Amino acid sequence: MLSWPYAHLLLNHFPVVLSISALGVSMLALLLDRRGLWLSAMGALTVAGVSVYPVFLTGDKADKALNDPWFVRPGVIKAHDDAALFALCIILIVGAFAAYSWWRSVKRPAETIPAWMRAGVFVGSLLAVTVVARTAYLGGKIVHDSSVLHLKQAPSALPAVMTADSSTRAP
Repeated sequence: MLSWPYAHLLLNHFPVVLSISALGVSMLALLLDRRGLWLSAMGALTVAGVSVYPVFLTGDKADKALNDPWFVRPGVIKAHDDAALFALCIILIVGAFAAYSWWRSVKRPAETIPAWMRAGVFVGSLLAVTVVARTAYLGGKIVHDSSVLHLKQAPSALPAVMTADSSTRAP
């Protein structure tokens, strides 16, 4: 069954991958001065902007569903949520700018994409990568910094169904 935490983990990669792709493509566009590359970067940023709200929404639902589990250090989810709100705002703005830029560029195919638009796409993709990277890093700390990962054995009070015995582990 798909729960809110799983839905969040499924969706959260879209703004990250799309922002990184947009940055890479816009860097190529700067070097090669190809219209198609600029349009691709604009498209990636637009889709990042469209996908960021569902990621934020599922993150809030996942937080409520998990209800501050014992294995997560206090404050880690809050730090991730604060970063996610900031990323949401930035990527929505960058995505809207990219959508406008894409629309305007497609409506005027003979016109060179203006320098202010190219600069906005490049800076926007750089900004998007920065905020999603920080948000993803803080999200990873929710589980990866859990003290339970450093235990050699499962806590004694943990039900047996939640532990893997050595015969079921992969070599």
